[in-house]
Amino acid sequence: MTASYRYDVEILHLLVSPAHAYFGRARDGAADVPTPDAARAEFVAGKGIVGDRFFGKAAHMDAAVTVFAVEALDAIAAELGTVPFDPLLTRRNVHLRGAELAPLLGHHFALESGGELVRFKAGRPAHPCAWMDEMLAPGAHEAMRGRGGVRCQVLSDGALHRGPAVLISPVPLDPDRAGDAVLLRPSRLP
Repeated sequence: MTASYRYDVEILHLLVSPAHAYFGRARDGAADVPTPDAARAEFVAGKGIVGDRFFGKAAHMDAAVTVFAVEALDAIAAELGTVPFDPLLTRRNVHLRGAELAPLLGHHFALESGGELVRFKAGRPAHPCAWMDEMLAPGAHEAMRGRGGVRCQVLSDGALHRGPAVLISPVPLDPDRAGDAVLLRPSRLP
């Protein structure tokens, strides 16, 4: 990856969950699964986040990590007229503040924090599931469309740390658009 643009961001949350919490019918309730907000998460190339439910799963190798802009969650809460949501309820892995994510689709990028660097490939949008209506608020599933983050493949071993970070991108990003809904058709992906 040729680093062209550097953006100061903040890693607010790192979700490393050992099991799925949202399966079956939402009306039956979520599974009682720990939702740890790690101060540090270890990443392994081609496998994902050590200890996470998708780590090393063949079906998820190209999308084992979901990176999410918390500004999207703020925008959804504002649209629905609710109090701010607990970001961990989205079940996304890496919660960033200050990063527009949609332009990264199809590209390699990196996050640098705590003196360590992890490289990713943003493969596809992370579509929300109907559980968002149950876990966040009625209407959240629809409002989260185009703002669910990006599903990524891990390209290098390393760790991320909560706190200040740098996003290294091959394409220009507009941090002011981090909460915007961007609906892409597969044919429009790079």
